[in-house]
Amino acid sequence: MNLPRSTRALGQWLLLGGVVGGVCGVASAVFLALLEWATAFRLAHGALVYALPVAGLVLGAVYGRWGASIRGGNNLVLDTVHEGDAVIPLRMAPMVLVGTVLTHLFGGSAGREGTAVQMGASLADQLAHRFRVAPDTRRELLAAGIAGGFGSVFGTPLAGTVFGLEVVCVGRLGYEALLPALTAAVVGDLVTRGLGIHHTAYPTPQALALTLPVLGKWLVFAAAVALVAVAFIEGTHGLKKLLERRVPWLPLRMALGGLGVVALWKLAGTDEYLGLGVPGILRAFQDVSLPGDAFAWKLVFTVVTLGAGFLGGEVTPLFFIGAALGNVLARLLGLPVDLGAAVGMAALFAAAANTPLALSLMAVELVGGAVLPHVAIVATVAYLLTGHRGIYPSQRIARRKLGGPLLDRLVSLRELNEAPRKP
Repeated sequence: MNLPRSTRALGQWLLLGGVVGGVCGVASAVFLALLEWATAFRLAHGALVYALPVAGLVLGAVYGRWGASIRGGNNLVLDTVHEGDAVIPLRMAPMVLVGTVLTHLFGGSAGREGTAVQMGASLADQLAHRFRVAPDTRRELLAAGIAGGFGSVFGTPLAGTVFGLEVVCVGRLGYEALLPALTAAVVGDLVTRGLGIHHTAYPTPQALALTLPVLGKWLVFAAAVALVAVAFIEGTHGLKKLLERRVPWLPLRMALGGLGVVALWKLAGTDEYLGLGVPGILRAFQDVSLPGDAFAWKLVFTVVTLGAGFLGGEVTPLFFIGAALGNVLARLLGLPVDLGAAVGMAALFAAAANTPLALSLMAVELVGGAVLPHVAIVATVAYLLTGHRGIYPSQRIARRKLGGPLLDRLVSLRELNEAPRKP
């Protein structure tokens, strides 16, 4: 008797998930094409970096005037999944797209996952309200939008699926959204590729047997990854709060951030830490002479860019930081450099975003199965060591990472960290 109902539910989720995936795929294709153009244009006209403070001033003025309702970014998306009654404004998609492209055009160190997730979620929410779906269905469609945006922008549909479920609540997977998230991620990836977008091809590391000595090295590796993740999280949030307190006017904050990036660029004496930094990621897989402080440079560039309010995500810069850190740690610990770069690349974002399962899958989709089980071990240990913090303070948590009773309710990481501690 339940078969017709199950069939209808299956059909509904395939249809809605497919529609969400289709719009996410088109949005990601347009975004990636513009991003590629912006990067190529900046590389051909290096003096554009000097205009980053002016770009920050203009972007800040635009966001101050029309972007107040969407300034929360990914945190707005997560808050909406849990408790939002208002629709995520449709303007989020075009504004974050244009803002991110301009950030990269003038050399800001930012990523693309934040843009893809915000575009996917805002478009999915518009569809949810257009179809007048129930509140529970709306939340599942938002998870599908996150999955469709993430999976299509990186070409990793399985990781996108799990990311859409895992990022919403730390330590829990919302399986009720599994089918729409999987459908949206797969369809989104197919649409993006079908529109002619080619994703970065990463080197494939050789397999390494897991032995007790190797396991010990990975545990040391994970501790280092966790320390860098904490530095990135606290640095970005700390700088953002400091600037908001000292410089209330957003355009001036962004202009000062642009000046900071220009100063860092001149101090570093290289373009390698500007923009996405994909060439630096690829270099970390094979260059045994990579500067030991490359990860620190990229971390500071990105903290200043995002902390000042420029648009973009954290994934690709964290991939750079993690791959460069993994390169150095592998050389110090006697591990293969390419495997160290691959594990560091995925594990650092896993720790910073509290998504070890999604990033373990993503590593397999990007570099192949030889990265297992190493990446899963490092990502999980680093995720635990990072504590109750993350790049998305609006993530909810139901139980502390190391166990204990369920909390009275789902609590955001922001609330958990601001609550007075018991003796």
